[in-house]
Amino acid sequence: MPQRSLQEGRDYEIDERGYLVFTALYLLERGECCGSGCKNCPFNYRNVSEPQKTKLQATRKLGERATGK
Repeated sequence: MPQRSLQEGRDYEIDERGYLVFTALYLLERGECCGSGCKNCPFNYRNVSEPQKTKLQATRKLGERATGK
């Protein structure tokens, strides 16, 4: 199956530090957590090892509280 080109805004964003950050939609379409600790992981960091997984989940919860999401 041919791969499509990534589209900024749909598949990724460039963060304030200049890093490419995949969107939750892109990661969801990929189908599973890769274990890398992606900022927008829609799988709740399922394949990330401890203690990094707990740290990422806590950071996400703090961010959600700060933005009201």
